[in-house]
Amino acid sequence: MAGSGSTSLYSIRRHRNTAAMGLAYGATAFGLSWLVLILGVLFWKGFSGLSLAVFTEMTPPPGSAGGLLNPIVGSLVLTALAVLFGTPLGILAGTYMAEYGRYDKLAMVVRFINDILLSAPSIVIGLFIYEIMVAQMGHFSGWAGAVALAVIVVPVVVRTTEDMLTLVPDTLREAAASIGLPRSLMITKIAYRAARAGMITGVLLAVARISGETAPLLFTALNNQFWSLNLNAPVSSLPVVIFQFALSPYHDWQKLAWTGALIITLAVLALSIIARLLAAQRKTS
Repeated sequence: MAGSGSTSLYSIRRHRNTAAMGLAYGATAFGLSWLVLILGVLFWKGFSGLSLAVFTEMTPPPGSAGGLLNPIVGSLVLTALAVLFGTPLGILAGTYMAEYGRYDKLAMVVRFINDILLSAPSIVIGLFIYEIMVAQMGHFSGWAGAVALAVIVVPVVVRTTEDMLTLVPDTLREAAASIGLPRSLMITKIAYRAARAGMITGVLLAVARISGETAPLLFTALNNQFWSLNLNAPVSSLPVVIFQFALSPYHDWQKLAWTGALIITLAVLALSIIARLLAAQRKTS
């Protein structure tokens, strides 16, 4: 009787495991199917518009041929400035929370605020920068757009920097202290080197996060149909151009919008692959 009871219990558990595995595989397939569908539509609609002119010509008026040179360059400039502004601040804040104030109350407050900022809607950040920069300056500008994107970069870099430095073994810190190495040199020469791949991954994830942001740029950098690198004036950006062209009734503009969306998607996928490779390198090293 005992043997039959254990066999019945094993059969029930096996059926439950099979059902749970089936649901897990089904949920995975359901999620991946939407991703494949989105990528398929992007390639179907956008790949036909890819040409050399897209990267060498300006945005056209309705009914004319053109490309996306000025919004692509504008997005690159705004992204580079945002990373330049936000990365050092994020690394310093993450270093403080991981190395100096790991258990301090101030670090707990900063961590809590950073988590809120990490999940804050980008349109709220755009409105905030609009009030403190655009409204005060009296005009839209590329500087305001870069600052808005930098505010999005900071919490991502803070979180990844803190997590990566926390994963560095304390034995390395103790070994550095045992030979009289100052804490500043221990952080820059040992902790940063051990966590370098993960920190770079965090920066790449931040770039991927801001590369497709439209809402904060609508309130800050706005847009510019012409070639302009004057950061004191409105600057063209690829997400805003995609937003405006996709809503237009002109077929040529809609085609350029699909092409621009495909370019952003491929760039984000490339950054994600690089981040994965760096994370794998950190695990094996």
